Amino acid sequence: MHPALQIAAKDLRQRVRDRSAFVLAIVVPFVLTAIFSLLFGPAATPRAFAYAVVDQDHTAVSRTFTDDVLGALEAQGVAQVSELEEAEARAGVREGDLDVAFVLPPGFAADVASPRPAELRVVGSADAPTATTVARSVARSYVGGLDAARVAAAAVGAARPGVAPAEIERVAQETVHGVPPVTIDDVSATTRVLDVKTYFAAAMAVFFLLFTVQFGVSSLIDERGEGTLARLLAAPVPRWAILVGKLLTSIVLGIVSLTVLMVASTLMLGADWGDPLGVALLVVAGVLAGTGITSVIASLAKTSEQAGTWQAVVAVSLGLLGGSFFPVRQAGEVIANLSLVTPHAWFLGGLGALAGGGGAVQALPSVAVLLGMAAVTTGVALLRIGRVLAP
Repeated sequence: MHPALQIAAKDLRQRVRDRSAFVLAIVVPFVLTAIFSLLFGPAATPRAFAYAVVDQDHTAVSRTFTDDVLGALEAQGVAQVSELEEAEARAGVREGDLDVAFVLPPGFAADVASPRPAELRVVGSADAPTATTVARSVARSYVGGLDAARVAAAAVGAARPGVAPAEIERVAQETVHGVPPVTIDDVSATTRVLDVKTYFAAAMAVFFLLFTVQFGVSSLIDERGEGTLARLLAAPVPRWAILVGKLLTSIVLGIVSLTVLMVASTLMLGADWGDPLGVALLVVAGVLAGTGITSVIASLAKTSEQAGTWQAVVAVSLGLLGGSFFPVRQAGEVIANLSLVTPHAWFLGGLGALAGGGGAVQALPSVAVLLGMAAVTTGVALLRIGRVLAP
């Protein structure tokens, strides 16, 4: 067996026996993914609003609101609408079983056809601000249609003095039917995004990746302190084989960690990572970039404690800036641009490009950037460590 492979195999056997590495690489990121999914999943998953309508007028005009306006929302899956009595509807809103109750009081159609103001009450739950805001917008839109009906009714009354109220109501009804009070447009997103479970699974995986791959090159510092590095240098082993063996250890640990997390999150949490080939390319490129970054830090440290501290600081900083805990685009353009210096942002961005059925080609720009990061950082690390190992 090649010396580099022997060194890597020896280090991997040590890490397999080290339960702390297993916990840090797999258990902790998976547990955090499950927790974040449970906490934020329901809030990010759209659900139909629970609306109730209380029709106390029982006229064709009031039925227009129930059938045409709320019926359109129900047909589009925006809301689930039930017809209740006022006391029952208000109790449902108060107890949280309903988001909003619309109340059309007696004489609603007559008020629409007269100069008197027509009242459409919106009773919203304090715990459902979004549903209440939508309900108020719907009510305002419907009132806009009623204004047209009011103008039409007034015109009929002015042109034909003494006209029967039934005639005025007929004109109002026809006018309300002729004006669509609510329009629902389905606008596709311009940017593919990951669902909540996949996002947190990927974010935690790439965040802890930098902690996982540090076990490779950083072990050179431990071996230097323990004296085993001197024996390796004295043995008939090429110095480059020592470096390659340490790098292989980090790469194998990183790939195994990400693969296990992907499989576990898919089977147990329902995450959807996308095209397998595209994901595989991102995993390899991300692991290489992470290995390069941690190798540079290890090359600057004098002790294993110092290397561990610096690597933890860099890993947390890059994770925060790269979007491992929240989508960085929500923080503004400046932070979004700064995040592009992190492998986390490109890894998550590549997975986002695969979301919704995107093919492996969609992930190639992110893969190219990650490989570029890997080449630069690994090159710097090898130059520095090579000087340390030089005879």
